[in-house]
Order: sequence, then C-alpha cells, then structure tokens
Amino acid sequence: MASAGRIALDSASGRGELSYSSADTLADRWAQFAAHAKAEGVGRMERITRELVMEYGRNLANQVASGEMSPAYAQNMISAINTVMRQVREWKSVSPTKDCFIQQRSHVRDTPPRGVDRVYLGRALDALRDAGLHRGAAIAELARELGLRSKEASLLDTTKALQQAQTRAMVTVLEGTKGGRTRQVPITSPSQISALSRASAIQGGDRNLIPAHQSWRQWREGELRDARQMLQQHGTDRLHDLRASYACDRYQQLIGVAAPVMGGQILDRQADKEAREKISNELGHDRIEVTASYVGGR
Repeated sequence: MASAGRIALDSASGRGELSYSSADTLADRWAQFAAHAKAEGVGRMERITRELVMEYGRNLANQVASGEMSPAYAQNMISAINTVMRQVREWKSVSPTKDCFIQQRSHVRDTPPRGVDRVYLGRALDALRDAGLHRGAAIAELARELGLRSKEASLLDTTKALQQAQTRAMVTVLEGTKGGRTRQVPITSPSQISALSRASAIQGGDRNLIPAHQSWRQWREGELRDARQMLQQHGTDRLHDLRASYACDRYQQLIGVAAPVMGGQILDRQADKEAREKISNELGHDRIEVTASYVGGR
C-alpha cells in the first residue's frame, strides 16, 4: 500500500500537479500511515475509511498533547493521507482539527532551538559518528552551521563549497532547493568552515554526501532516516530545529540583539524587519513571515 501511494504521487508529479520534492515528502508521511493501517489489518487502499484515518489522527493528537510531536507536523501527516486518497478515488477529506482534534498549528516559535547549544549538539553528533552515521552527522552539522535543508545538504558538493567559503566567504546552494531557487549563504564564523571541512573529508571522491552507489531515495530512507531518528533520541525533533539555531545566530549577528525566541526584545522594528528579510533569503524562503517559526514572533 505504501508503494501504491508512491505511484499515485509520482503520477501526480508527472502531470505537474505536485513538485517532485513535495511528492517525496508526502510519500514518506503516507508510508507511516500505511504501516499503521497494516497493523490494524487494512492492507489495501480501497479498504481505507475516514474512520480509520480519524482514529490515526487522534493518536497523533495524543502525541501532540504530550509534547512528542508538533501540531504542524501532525496536521501535515493527515493532509498527506488526504492528498494520496484523492489521487486514487473520490474522497471526503478528514479535517486534522475538527475530525482528529489536533491542536491548531502555530507558526511562531516560542521555545529556543536546542541546537543553539553547541555542546549539546556536539554530543548528538558524537553519538551519530559512534553509530557509524558519519554522513548523517555531516548533514546535521550543515543544517546547523549553514541553515541547509536535508536535501540541500545531501546534494551539496561540500568540497567545492569549502573552496567557495575560503576564497569568497560565501557558499552557493544550487541543488535540492525548494522551487529550484539558487541562493547564497554567507560565511561569517570559523564553525562553518570546520563543518564544511569535515563534510568534505567524508565526501571524499563522491559528487556530494550521498554515497555514489545510492539514489536520493535510497539515501533518504537509509542513513538519513537513521540519523534523524538518532537526533530525535537526543532531543532534536527535526532538522528544522537546527536551521532555527542558524537563524537565531544570524539574527544576533545582524542586529546585535538576541532573537525574540532567545529572550531578546525588539527595540528597532526596522532593523528587526531587515534582519528577518535577510535570514528568510538565506534559508531559501521568499516571505518574511516564515522567519517567525525560526526566531520567534514580532
């Protein structure tokens, strides 16, 4: 059933209804539901009912209530199921909030990202390396130090990026970006150079951090997934948390005041706006509002 959902999403991508990156993300979320359905004795898509999805959603709501999962992620899980089911048959969407009782999502970060503490992050990275997940550790470190998404970090030629960082004080991000938007990340600290140096050593003769014999999908579902799970065990729910750590660092660098989520006060709203615009661009977004989920609200 997980494969059937993937095929439906790939077909939608082929028709231009979804981007390939969106299809990948939705397929991951669908696969988690498919595993739950199978455990409940439902192995075929035609047997999926709204009641089964609502029961699954209420389990997610319990995880949100206990702090194990963010409201946004839980709602996205249900949205993924609705998207797949609409591809294969007539389907009345299940509401994450009204039918599943998942809390309303908030796009404003109100807790400091754990990755800001490099001592804490260092322990998590050491655990990854001890487990043999050296490339996964490099992805996490690039998310923290350069604000890269997992796919961007995976597809980055870190050897070339290291040369750019050393000679031009910037890194160009070309591959794996959302919407295909190229951007530049400034190099402002030695920790960024160190992260790129370690990643380059791990990359070796490969084109990027994905092993030469693996496809993006194999990498994503193998070591990258294992690395995510180990990071979760060490208190980092998502790589978004590490990107938020980068954003908080940049906010303070740009205007000399801690980010709101780190306890800083907005004393100059124009300076705050300009910093958010710059951080939004560096993270690969095109809307200043998005930065609230990284550095806190205005």
